[in-house]
Amino acid sequence: MRLPETRDLFARTLQFPASRNTVLETVGSTELSPPDGKATTIRTVIERSDVEEFDSADDLYDTLMTLVGARFIGRRYYDDRGGMPQQADDDSEVSF
Repeated sequence: MRLPETRDLFARTLQFPASRNTVLETVGSTELSPPDGKATTIRTVIERSDVEEFDSADDLYDTLMTLVGARFIGRRYYDDRGGMPQQADDDSEVSF
């Protein structure tokens, strides 16, 4: 499952507020597919947290997003506006 699809999964399958144990039992075995192809489970991600209760599907989703790691963000340092990222000591002129 792709990460953005999890919010809908949480809303459909869980009653909120939901305890950590309920989340792990209900959706913990769901696999998450990052862009690099190495799947992980919701259980693996949520177990990194010390949160014991989730107030809403959005709360659970936000926690998941915080914990998944850099593998899920796609190409790191990608800028679809073109050009290379500027260095802090780069004094070149920028036009907006």
